[in-house]
Amino acid sequence: MIIYEPNKFFFGDLLHWAKSSVMVRIMKGVFGMGLFTAAFAFVLSYFHFEEYIPDNLGTVFSFLGVVLSILLVFRTNSAYDRWWEGRKHWGNLVNNCRNLAIVTHTTLPKDDYYNRHRLAVLISNFCIAMKDHLRSGVKLEALIQLSDNDKEEYSRKSHLPNFIAYQVHQLLMDARNRGELSDIELLNFKPHTQSLLDILGACERIKKTPIPFSYEIFIKSFVLVYSFLLPITLVPLFGYMAIPIVMLVFFAFMGLEMMAAEIENPFGLDDNDLPTGQIAKTISDNVFELLEASKQTVIEEVLYEKVN
Repeated sequence: MIIYEPNKFFFGDLLHWAKSSVMVRIMKGVFGMGLFTAAFAFVLSYFHFEEYIPDNLGTVFSFLGVVLSILLVFRTNSAYDRWWEGRKHWGNLVNNCRNLAIVTHTTLPKDDYYNRHRLAVLISNFCIAMKDHLRSGVKLEALIQLSDNDKEEYSRKSHLPNFIAYQVHQLLMDARNRGELSDIELLNFKPHTQSLLDILGACERIKKTPIPFSYEIFIKSFVLVYSFLLPITLVPLFGYMAIPIVMLVFFAFMGLEMMAAEIENPFGLDDNDLPTGQIAKTISDNVFELLEASKQTVIEEVLYEKVN
């Protein structure tokens, strides 16, 4: 995601438009449309085809432009709703992970360093695994402080976030069975542990339910057909001045469509997708701090201290 400060450097932000891959693709299409319009204007003027074009054709394109604008507004709003819903779910994940760490730290015995450290690792790895799961798949090397047993178990799981959430539940249940947690105290953990899979499921719903394909194809086709036919109306009226006009119209319509297409799946690696990697790192840092666990502590060392 491109990080910037809104409403601070208006013209400075415009100078960095090339950083956006969407803008680069849009401008390539705009220049292509400009070349097409220039070629059309040359052919029209050279062969004197203007007399065959009806004078009132511009009225038809005006109505079509209004219809296309309404469709693009709906398309953009739908895509932004998905982007914003994804951000709200990741915000809830931040809050619930922090609350889970606080409840754990205040409930477990003061000398239970192992469970504090283990829970910090599990929460961190759940967020990292969730981030990668919503992209192209979880990579074990991206997870932190895995024991040999973890690596062996994780390599066999097709849905790793589910299994890590199970491990969080199991850790708390084992503490309850050892008498370190009462039944009432265990209930305090339920909203936060349950929210892990609730948030994951909501994000999976966003990822796996894109805008209906036929609707997306219709919008793209409408934009292209409208843009390619627009020179028929504008060239007889404006001559070669129609070239920048057509380019500007194409820039507006195709830009809205391509930006909507990029943000409708907000969990990827595009420039305007959510910074889920940074959010996962923030959660990990916060959880380790709240549980007073060291990120440099190796799991085997903590296990050794627990046994001895």
